[in-house]
Amino acid sequence: MLVFRNINEIPYLPGTVVTDGMFDGLHLGHQKILHQVCRQASGLGLPSVLLTYWPHPRLVLNSGATDLFLLTSLEEKIRLAGELGIDIMVIIPFSIEFSQMSHSDFVRNILCKTLNTRQLIVGYDHRFGKDRLGDITFLRNAGAELGFGLTEIGKQDVEDLAISSTRIRKFLEGGQPENARKLLGRPYSIQGTIIKGQQRGRSIGFPTANLSVEDEHKLIPQNGVYVSRCRINGQWHPSMTNIGFRPTFQGMERSIETHLLNFQADLYGQEAEVALLSKLREELKFSGPEALKDQLEKDRDKALALHRREAITDSPEV
Repeated sequence: MLVFRNINEIPYLPGTVVTDGMFDGLHLGHQKILHQVCRQASGLGLPSVLLTYWPHPRLVLNSGATDLFLLTSLEEKIRLAGELGIDIMVIIPFSIEFSQMSHSDFVRNILCKTLNTRQLIVGYDHRFGKDRLGDITFLRNAGAELGFGLTEIGKQDVEDLAISSTRIRKFLEGGQPENARKLLGRPYSIQGTIIKGQQRGRSIGFPTANLSVEDEHKLIPQNGVYVSRCRINGQWHPSMTNIGFRPTFQGMERSIETHLLNFQADLYGQEAEVALLSKLREELKFSGPEALKDQLEKDRDKALALHRREAITDSPEV
């Protein structure tokens, strides 16, 4: 997949099939749209294009927004879009200046002049441009004038899916990764770099990979102990993950610590992805390291049993 982070860098395109939006999470509803984009593009012999924006408009238009947490970082979104078959991803840097672009200029200058759109696919309630004045009716009339077709994902199709990024966020904030997985079509995952921690786990026989997440707006699920899997160097490993403050050791900072089951290696500095499968229990404070070790052994047995049922492969669902 080709990725352009500046519309001025996009070469001449003989024609494209395009959809646009934030697509946070790239959940099953988003996937339905992207699959249709890819099908139509293939049928027309044209590249498929996902046009998206970064940072999230709310973070720009409401600089004090502290309650917005995203399901996908930009790099995660790029990876997932490529895995779903999109040919070209265009990332427009969202700014106050860009937010002032009229819906008419957006269609003429970006969709038509820059992307040479031949077919546009959007949801029934799609709105865009300054003050969100652009809508389906405008796009239909503009398409007739400027020479592009419009495919509208109908209200019934969207409502039948009953899927939204907001619902998924609520499931994760409530410690329900299984329900989030049903709407995402895959386990919710977190990417980051493995850093050196206090090595408390190593001292009791449960060494952990401590994940540092760069994107401050990435949603970190509810504190607790989770059955998980961890991808390192393209290889998935069964694991269990603690999210929280390590109360047994009077931890002061929230951390994401993953113990890889039946696997040991020096992982410091490596990139990793942790996918959460189910929540085992709440994070608890124990009387000391030995009591914690006893509980972790029980957690490990439960995690191994679930992993056996999952029959994890190197290619989990996308």
